[in-house]
Amino acid sequence: MPYPNLSREEIAQHGEELYQQSIRTQVETADNIGKIIAINITTGDYEIDDDFIVACHRLQAKQPNAIIWTERIGYDAVYAVGGTLVRTAK
Repeated sequence: MPYPNLSREEIAQHGEELYQQSIRTQVETADNIGKIIAINITTGDYEIDDDFIVACHRLQAKQPNAIIWTERIGYDAVYAVGGTLVRTAK
């Protein structure tokens, strides 16, 4: 599969839309809150783990050409630098 030439902004837009429209309701459970989800924005496949790198590597092991977008389930950002993560409302 050819690697599309997407900008960072396009990857972010596709990833956020996919998460909000198709995936969020399936994964935002009490067990998953705070975990990292790595999403292949081309296929919609995803992996969830406590560790960012582990989630991405598992997805890449199955789909080497994956274009990956990550989220922290239930929060507004993956990491907070000099601040705190804000919990999103259901």
